[in-house]
Formats: sequence, C-alpha cells, structure tokens
Amino acid sequence: MMRSVLRLTRFPVLAERTLTDVGAPIFSRLDITSRNVCTSSRCDKEVRTKFEKMRVGRTSKYDEMLEGETSLTATSTKQTNLFPDADTPNRLFNGVPYTQLHIVNIKSTPNNTIMTVTDSGGRVISLHSAGVEGFKNAKKGTNIAAQQAAITFGNRILEYGVNTVRLRVQGLGAGRMSSIKGLQMTGLNIVSITDDTRVSWHPPRPKKQRRV
Repeated sequence: MMRSVLRLTRFPVLAERTLTDVGAPIFSRLDITSRNVCTSSRCDKEVRTKFEKMRVGRTSKYDEMLEGETSLTATSTKQTNLFPDADTPNRLFNGVPYTQLHIVNIKSTPNNTIMTVTDSGGRVISLHSAGVEGFKNAKKGTNIAAQQAAITFGNRILEYGVNTVRLRVQGLGAGRMSSIKGLQMTGLNIVSITDDTRVSWHPPRPKKQRRV
C-alpha cells in the first residue's frame, strides 16, 4: 500500500535501522516525514474519508451509477430509411401521397429570405419574405429575420388547411437553417428537405492574377 516504505528498505542504512529495533513502529524506525510517503489513490480516498476532508467513498453522489452505464436497452430495432427510394412517391403521409404534398420553397440570399408555398402542380398559393415581415435594409438578410418570417408564414399555411409539406431550399444565405426552424416551430409536419441550390459546373473564367 505504501510504495515508498518498501523502496526505502532497499537501502542498507535504512535496512540496518529497521532490523535493529524491532519493537518500535515502522515510522519511528525510519526517519521520514509525511512528504516522503507515497500511497495509492485508494488509500488516499480512505484517509480523506476517515478524517472527513473529502467525501469520496461510496456515500458520494458521484459514485452512484447512472442509468445506462452498466446496461444497454434498445427500444426499437427497426431500421428506417433516411433517403428516398423507389417506393417513396407511393407512400402516404397523413393520408396524402408524397407526390400530392404541398411544397414550401425557401430562397435564401445574402440580402433577403423569400418563401413561397405551392401545390403539387406548382401553382403558387402564398408568398412571404423578411422584407414583407417588416425588416429593412441589411436586417432582411439576418437569421432572426428569416426565422420570424418563417413563423408568420407557417401560421398562414396552417390557416389554409395544410399540415404536411415538403421543403425545397435554395441559396446559401444566413436564413437558410433558421427559416426551417421557424416553420417547424409552428407545428408543420415536414416530410422531406430538398437542397436545390444551383451549382455551376462550368463557371466563368476567373480574373487573371495581378502583376506587381
């Protein structure tokens, strides 16, 4: 338990003093202080608990095992597909086929966030944006403006009797994710999120490097 005491017995001087006086305690036979004694962590815990300097025994609240540390319980072993497959267009969501769901289009730009809702055929039902919400100038492109506009727009969609929608997102503006969060906060059942951001595979030739 005390490693330093065992190590000190290797030295001849300490070994002679240990063998000559057998009746004295071991600490009186060895001229050592508490700084020279090295104990294990388990012994430190017992000493500190005994003198009530630190409560680290089994009575400590940190030693109580939490639920899930010793056993693992699986609530469901059913695998679900996160990506669409060949049967996705035929699936029903709240009694509506996937191909007949309303589509919420979100266009997020650095200056504004524009949202429209259309039916499955592409007919526009309503339109809303951060500028219509009341934000001016550079504030229209912030995530707070996009979330507030999405909350207002989501409540308007619910008034039309539409509860289940699909999302189609375009652009890389600041209101990209906050607008989705705002629609979710209104209680809309979002079935899928499609990223339809335009990507140019043949961009224009960059400007030549400046000569210095």
